[in-house]
Amino acid sequence: MIMNNDIEVLIIDDDQDVLESYQQLLEMSGYKVQAITDPTLATSMLHRNWPGVVVTDMYMPGLSGMELLEHIQGLDPELPVIMITGHGDIPMAVDAVKRGALDFLQKPLQPKELLALLDKHLPVRKEKIGIRTAMTQSASEVLLGESPLIVKIREKITQIALTSKDVLVEGESGSGRHTVTKLLHQQSTLNKGPFVVTQGTSISCTADLQRAMISARSGTLSLSQPQEMPIETQQWLCRFLLEQERQNKKEVRVLAITGANPEALVEQEILLPELFYFLSQVRFQLPPLRQRVCDITPLFKYFLKQSCQKLHKTLPSIDKAYINTLNRHEWTGNVLELKNVAELYAIGIVKLTGQDRTKPLEHMSSPLDDLVDSYEKQVIEDALYLFAGRINDVSNYLQIPRKKLYLRMKKHSLDKAEYKARG
Repeated sequence: MIMNNDIEVLIIDDDQDVLESYQQLLEMSGYKVQAITDPTLATSMLHRNWPGVVVTDMYMPGLSGMELLEHIQGLDPELPVIMITGHGDIPMAVDAVKRGALDFLQKPLQPKELLALLDKHLPVRKEKIGIRTAMTQSASEVLLGESPLIVKIREKITQIALTSKDVLVEGESGSGRHTVTKLLHQQSTLNKGPFVVTQGTSISCTADLQRAMISARSGTLSLSQPQEMPIETQQWLCRFLLEQERQNKKEVRVLAITGANPEALVEQEILLPELFYFLSQVRFQLPPLRQRVCDITPLFKYFLKQSCQKLHKTLPSIDKAYINTLNRHEWTGNVLELKNVAELYAIGIVKLTGQDRTKPLEHMSSPLDDLVDSYEKQVIEDALYLFAGRINDVSNYLQIPRKKLYLRMKKHSLDKAEYKARG
C-alpha cells in the first residue's frame, strides 16, 4: 500500500491509545493524518517523493524507530522524521538526529512542541517535493525516453542537481552527455551563474584552464575530455578541486565529460588517477541508444514531429517495416544520429534502407527534368528553413560544398537572408 500524497503526517506507535490521542490532536489542528501501530507497514507505505513528515516512537516490536529511520534514510535522506522517546533515552535520540532524524520529542508529549515542529518543517518538505517534481518534468522534456535506464538517469539528476558536487558524465558520443551537464547546471543552486563549455583539446596550458575557471566563477564549467589537457594542467585542476573541498566553498562546479570507459584512460596514463578520483565521486553513465531499444520509435516520432513543425510540413506516415529497420539499426551515433535521420525523413530523404532513397512519387505530373529541379529546390529550401539560412550548416547537412550550394541556390532564386528572417 502506497500512502496518498494528501496525507501530511504519518504517526507510528504500537500503543493504540497513545496513537489515537496523537491523531486526534493533529486532526483537530487541521492536519491530514495516517496512524499505524505496525512499523513494518511504513516501509511499504512511504516513497521517495512523499511530501509529508513521519512521527515515530523509538521502541516498537517488529521494527525499532532506529531501524525504521535507517530504511527511510535509504529511501530519501531528506524525508523528515521526528522521533518520540522516553526521558531516559535522550542519548539514543541524539544519536538518531546524528543519523538523519529531523528532531526528537520526549514523553509525555507536549502538543505545542509537536505542532511547532510540524508547522516549521512540513511546508519546507512540500516545497522541496514541488521543486523535485518540476525538475523531473523539466528533465523529461529534454532528456527523452521512458526506458528504465533513462528514467534512472533523470531521477539521479533531480537528486544531484541541487548539490554543488563535481560530476563525471560518461558515455558514447551522441548519447546525451552535454544535455545532462546542461540540466545539472540549470537545476542547480548555481544556475544564475555562467555555464562555460570548453574542450580538453582546446586547453594547451594551465593558463587556458585558469581563464576558463575565471569565466565560470560562481557557476559551472563543462569540461569535455579532460584527459586531453597537459598533465601539469590536470595536476593544477586537482589542487583547485582539493582546495575547494577543504574550504567547503564551491567557486566553480566542474562537470567533466568522457567516453564510456574513463578507467581505461587512467590505465593508459593519460588521465591522472587523482583527477579521476575527484571527478568520479558522482558518476552518470549514459547508456547507448542500442541498449534502450524501446525508446527508438517514440524518439524518432518526436524528432520527426519537431522537424515538420519547424519546416511547416505535414507529418508523413511511417511504414511499419521502416520502424522495424530503425529498431534493428546499431545507432553508433546514438540519439544524435537518430535525430538526423528523423530530420532527413521530414524532407523526404529515407535513410537506413540499404541505400539512401527518397520517398516515391505517386504519379508523374511533369517531365522528369522538371521534377528533378522541383525536388532539388524543395530539398534546399527545407534545409534553409531548418537551419535558418546558415549556409555552413546547410552545406554540411546536404553534404555539398558551399560553392556548389550557392550555385544551386542561384539557379532556384533562393536567398539565404529570406530564411534567416523567417527563422
